[in-house]
Amino acid sequence: MSFISEDFLLQTDFAKKLYHDYAADLPILDYHNHLPPYEIAQNRVFANISQVWLAGDHYKWRAMRAFGINEKYITGNAPDKEKFVKWAETVPYTVRNPLYHWTHLELKRYFDIDELLTVQNAEKIYELTSAKLQEPSHHTLGLLLQKKVEFLCTTDDPTDTLEYHKQIADKKISPRTYPTFRPDKVYAVEDSASYSQFLDSLSAVTKMEIKTYDDFIAALENRVNYFHESGCRLADHGLEQLYYFGTTDSTCDTIFSKVKSAKVLSHEEIQVFKYKTLLLLCRMYHKRGWVQQFHLGSIRNNNTRLLNELGPDTGFDSIGDFSQARGLSSFLNNLDSTDQLTKTILYNLNPADNEVFATMAGNFNDGTVRGKVQYGSAWWFLDQKEGMEKQLNTLSNMGLLSCFVGMLTDSRSFLSFPRHEYFRRILCNLIGKDVVHGELPADEKWLGKIVADICYNNAKNYFGL
Repeated sequence: MSFISEDFLLQTDFAKKLYHDYAADLPILDYHNHLPPYEIAQNRVFANISQVWLAGDHYKWRAMRAFGINEKYITGNAPDKEKFVKWAETVPYTVRNPLYHWTHLELKRYFDIDELLTVQNAEKIYELTSAKLQEPSHHTLGLLLQKKVEFLCTTDDPTDTLEYHKQIADKKISPRTYPTFRPDKVYAVEDSASYSQFLDSLSAVTKMEIKTYDDFIAALENRVNYFHESGCRLADHGLEQLYYFGTTDSTCDTIFSKVKSAKVLSHEEIQVFKYKTLLLLCRMYHKRGWVQQFHLGSIRNNNTRLLNELGPDTGFDSIGDFSQARGLSSFLNNLDSTDQLTKTILYNLNPADNEVFATMAGNFNDGTVRGKVQYGSAWWFLDQKEGMEKQLNTLSNMGLLSCFVGMLTDSRSFLSFPRHEYFRRILCNLIGKDVVHGELPADEKWLGKIVADICYNNAKNYFGL
């Protein structure tokens, strides 16, 4: 019997009915991922499964390091087949980690492989999957269409030319692919050398001379306009926390002058600059009717030695314990006080903040838009069965689950879209158990509608793409 059975994760008959009749066949709206747009525009053909499955996947890299795999088989120069074999050696020891489920779900859905991946069958599976990847059904567009991806939103630097998004639009490539404005570099003034390079890039792409803070903001608005004209309707931000400064001796004009002169900023000056710059950006988003997303709570690049050796986004980030409530409240309230708070999604990385974020979202729902401020899906380290269940339960207890815009992949892999299936099964199982326990009525059509809304309809209406 296949491990990934037809009723995988579905523990009641009602859950099975909800999933198979109301969720399984819905299209996917993936409104946040890190897929490279050039691989969509060019309909990339992957030479082997390591290239599409292991490259860039810091979830797998962390697991392999924990298992004692040498770095040359992870991010190093070992041949792709050897890297895959080392991953296969690791997989049986990922039991109870979501990677165990995801690995076998993806092998089943894309390659119809029922076998559990081990070092013994690794070479056979490597050859089978790598051969399949040469077929048009398994080029990047084929992989997306297999999972009924209707639209997706990539994550893009403010200085990006968006040339590949234009190619996708011009060729009328399906699925529809939109850029997302990700301005983390815009306020990263703590690293003066990198920031100077960013300012040079911003000046070059806008053809604007940036001498003052006002020049800087004008250049950012230029890029926001450019992104908007290119189809962008979302912004995304990765921050430890949101800041708020009602009064301060520091002004952004003075801070920006110090930045331009490569002078060291105080801790408060860094925070003030982030706060005021982000506030101005959020007003730009509101003016254009965008959705803004805030991913809050990670400590990035913890391992300096390996950061210097391997670079960022290689698997050395973790959950932080930052104070979130006061700054988040004040920041959102500042925007709301002038009616410039656009549709907003809040994601927390520390599970201790679940209730904080769920109740904070409720403070700023004003009846103008259904689910205007969302408590977003379980993110990153919480993107696993228990984390999803906790997020769904918290949202149910303190908000309206029925208005939730559902799941996203937040992934760099074209094989990650079964995560939507994973989420849908968990959602249906949660509701199905409530019915069995007498906590919800056995109204199949109504609960089926709620499930379909969470999995598809709410996002389609919310993002308007």
